[in-house]
Amino acid sequence: MLTIPITAFVTLIIILVIANLSSGEKKIEHKIERLYASDDPQFLRSMGLLLGPPVLSGNRFEMLVNGDRIFPSMLEGIRSARRSITFETFIYWSGPIGEQIAQALADKAREGIAVHVLLDWVGSSKMDKRYLGLLRDAGAKVVQYHKPHWTGLGRMNDRTHRKLLVIDGHIGFTGGVGIAPEWTGHAQDEKHWRDTHFRVEGPVVGHMQAVFMDNWVKATGNVLHGPDYFPAVDPVGDGLAHMFSSSPSGGSDDMQLMYLMAITAATHTIHLASAYFVPDKLTINAIVEAAKRGVKVQVITPGNHIDTHTVREASRACWGDLLEAGVEMFEYQPTMFHCKLLVVDEYLVSVGSTNFDSRSFKLNDEANLNIYDYEFAKLQTSVFAKDIEKSERITLEAWKRRPLKERLIEKIVPLLDTQL
Repeated sequence: MLTIPITAFVTLIIILVIANLSSGEKKIEHKIERLYASDDPQFLRSMGLLLGPPVLSGNRFEMLVNGDRIFPSMLEGIRSARRSITFETFIYWSGPIGEQIAQALADKAREGIAVHVLLDWVGSSKMDKRYLGLLRDAGAKVVQYHKPHWTGLGRMNDRTHRKLLVIDGHIGFTGGVGIAPEWTGHAQDEKHWRDTHFRVEGPVVGHMQAVFMDNWVKATGNVLHGPDYFPAVDPVGDGLAHMFSSSPSGGSDDMQLMYLMAITAATHTIHLASAYFVPDKLTINAIVEAAKRGVKVQVITPGNHIDTHTVREASRACWGDLLEAGVEMFEYQPTMFHCKLLVVDEYLVSVGSTNFDSRSFKLNDEANLNIYDYEFAKLQTSVFAKDIEKSERITLEAWKRRPLKERLIEKIVPLLDTQL
């Protein structure tokens, strides 16, 4: 008598597991053919058209290195708001910086500013619930993304990993930081992480706002629009940029497509900083082909100081073909390296929430800002060079001598690939 209910229950569990492990969309299966270089006008045209939003001019960008510069700038932006604040993040944990940001947002909500906060339910699990009460009591609208509910059991593995703060539709912030004590300071020790965030002004902030609205509508069913959120924005500089997103519910492969197109168009250099670097075979092949045609490829990943050692070991298991092709692999030594940056030919700079792994490419909701600017790109590579000075280069010979434990992990990496 119990056989049918048990079978039905097991079947339901299997269905839910499959639903949560799959994006439900066709994946990129074939290599991107190299038809043009990064300095060809077709590159900019293709990136804009294939990734969605067009490339806009008239923007200005500021790089903020580590928490001592990042959080004061974000707090200044929040306190300057006159019409609206939209804020989406994955990690929001308890601690002094979390309380400061919650208090600043609550203060603006009490002033009558429209404050909308979208927190990933998993990423904010360590958040002091007092912050939620503080914000809601002040009048802010706060939503936890994909909070468990029977109607959304098939989406539990779909997390918003996006990191966006938009002030009045005029100023935007994006990059790698979460809201937690680990991101404060200046990467001075292993308890304070190395990361970079970016402050943006200009018409492209409208793209950033649109990306926030994508998940706000999904989470609330409410469309925020009008001049409080999408004002007319005058040019403030000459920078070219566009902001685009990916999600399992639509365009799940857009991030990987962007990386593959950029790597394929590279002619001289690729600088890649990645907190979680676990590329699939297709992406590895694209990097190897770039190296073989003479592109200098340098990759920085975390060293021993990392929050998820399984990811580091899975990453190192992928390095064989890269090292044999001449790719220079570096492990950052002082503390956790949480940067997410791609610079191609000192022209394209891609920054945002996306990690270089299948979880970001297939399962998470992600968002990246692509900047096409030689001067800004050179600034990024100069900071990249300083990070290399604090990193250990891993040679092919050293990699071949890695511990037996790491070699065994190579055998199971294919089974974990979609979740790393």
